[in-house]
Amino acid sequence: MKLSIVNYTNTLPFRWAIHSSELIKKIDLEEDIPSICAQKLKHHQVDVALVPVALLCELSSYHIITDFCIGALEKVDSVKLYAQKPINELSNILLDYQSKSSVTLIKILCKEFWKINPNFIPASVGFEEQISYSTGAVIIGDRTFGLSNKYKFEYDLATAWFELTQLPFVFAVWVANVKPSDAFIDEFNSVLKYGISNIELAVDNSKVNYDTAFVKDYLTKSISYNLDAEKKKGLNLFLNKIKELNLA
Repeated sequence: MKLSIVNYTNTLPFRWAIHSSELIKKIDLEEDIPSICAQKLKHHQVDVALVPVALLCELSSYHIITDFCIGALEKVDSVKLYAQKPINELSNILLDYQSKSSVTLIKILCKEFWKINPNFIPASVGFEEQISYSTGAVIIGDRTFGLSNKYKFEYDLATAWFELTQLPFVFAVWVANVKPSDAFIDEFNSVLKYGISNIELAVDNSKVNYDTAFVKDYLTKSISYNLDAEKKKGLNLFLNKIKELNLA
């Protein structure tokens, strides 16, 4: 089995648990940015991947195979729009090349929440330095760490989604093109559950690039891992809005 997982800090409990389990001997685990995870699954280069949920609208069939996700209840702290002007004064928004769900989310929020119609510009490496005047940027993942107070305005996209819908947001889920065996699914779920049930242990026993207290706080307070009923409602609403607005 080939698996692709996002290589951001928010997946550390998953990655640590997989590497600490017997499962690692049975799989080929690849670590990628979210957009590459999506492409690998879409083009059948891997069997299972933790993919941005916006990809689901592009798949003819798929199977969400675990009870876990990368989600946020009311704020995520690592998916933000940064700008030097208020959002209603922006003419352009740069879209993070590492993202798929977040760049779709910003389009929905601009239309339905902020009621604005900026130019959306696909960005490339180094785009963070292009934030100025009437140009803002969506930045995701670990690159948001340390950006507080660098720009005059920042908007947490999960917070905006919650204010719009009163639902949590799901950024990524574990998906297979072809449903694996029940035995694999059970083992995989058990491993992932162990990881999110032992976040402090995972951080203490992993190499992290940031202060461990900060990482533990982020993983326990900003990221919500259980794919529960409310998150499924939020996910379904997001997918429906993608179809309604022709954003697929």
